[in-house]
Amino acid sequence: MNDILPGRIIGILGGMGPEATLDLYRQIIKLTPAVKDQDHIPVLIYSNPKIPDRTMAIAENGESPLPYLIHAAMLLEQGGAGIIAMPCNTSHHFLPEIQEKVKISIINMIEETCRTLHSRLPETKIVGLLATIGTLRSRIYETYLSRAGVRVLTPDCVEQEKIQAAVSRVKAGIHDRSTSDVFESAGLKLMSSGAEAVILGCTEIPLVFDPESVDYPCLNSTLILAQAAVDWALAKK
Repeated sequence: MNDILPGRIIGILGGMGPEATLDLYRQIIKLTPAVKDQDHIPVLIYSNPKIPDRTMAIAENGESPLPYLIHAAMLLEQGGAGIIAMPCNTSHHFLPEIQEKVKISIINMIEETCRTLHSRLPETKIVGLLATIGTLRSRIYETYLSRAGVRVLTPDCVEQEKIQAAVSRVKAGIHDRSTSDVFESAGLKLMSSGAEAVILGCTEIPLVFDPESVDYPCLNSTLILAQAAVDWALAKK
């Protein structure tokens, strides 16, 4: 049964990195109630791995990715997308400026993740955040979570350096046990410090981190973004 409305094309603004883009599309496919090809949601993907590093732009005054992000969003809009999903938490620092340049909505992954936390774990008052240095410096999660009275715990400097290095390894295609151990261990330390749940706030992390392998609650921002996109396509929101 095909309940997708005409024109409900999901646009994926990807390339940051390519595997995270693929993971979002894979999650969209898995979340779609389909029994045949025609039941699936039309998806337009623009994956540009040449977009300058977002963390370097925010934390080290590197080249701004904003012109590239705006160009990508405009291409998706011109291509017929009715909404944009951007599988990169750090890039959401630039979301307001991108949104100004396109008429179609960009799903706010950060806002959706915070909303899911409140829905799934409404009693949570302290949450741990695993993310890039750029995301931490931007404080985008704190901005949304503080409105709900939720405090954010982040790794210490030594632990964060390990996380950043592990993210780089995932981007390089290294999906080994030692890489996933870094994320799982960092999450456990945040839980030991008082967190009641952990947000996987970098789209590379779910590529090697299996929430089923740990005994603390985790929120996968990629999966949450995929669900929001599917809900829009099926006119559930």
